[in-house]
Amino acid sequence: MSLENDFVVVFCTTGPGEAEPLAKALVEERLAACVNMSPVRSCYIWEGKQSCDDEVLLIIKTKKSQFEPLKKRILELHSYAVPEIIALPIIEGHQPYLDWIAQSTRQV
Repeated sequence: MSLENDFVVVFCTTGPGEAEPLAKALVEERLAACVNMSPVRSCYIWEGKQSCDDEVLLIIKTKKSQFEPLKKRILELHSYAVPEIIALPIIEGHQPYLDWIAQSTRQV
């Protein structure tokens, strides 16, 4: 099996108050098998101004085929004008865990 074609990890940062509701929605709707939430401090330039803010990094495990519906749902629920939504391929993994990701996410 070519894993990079099957599974991805998606990164998405949110404000602290919206991380858990967003994570729960993605899992409940079976767009993600699991979402880890980790506090981070992000520094960036937005609209010409440098900022550093407390955020929550969502680490979302899903199938590559779920990326577009997942992205669409994040955009519907997210408060940011331009949220971070980036997918990285999973190139290796523990097969039972990958099987669980596949079983926990719906078919598109």
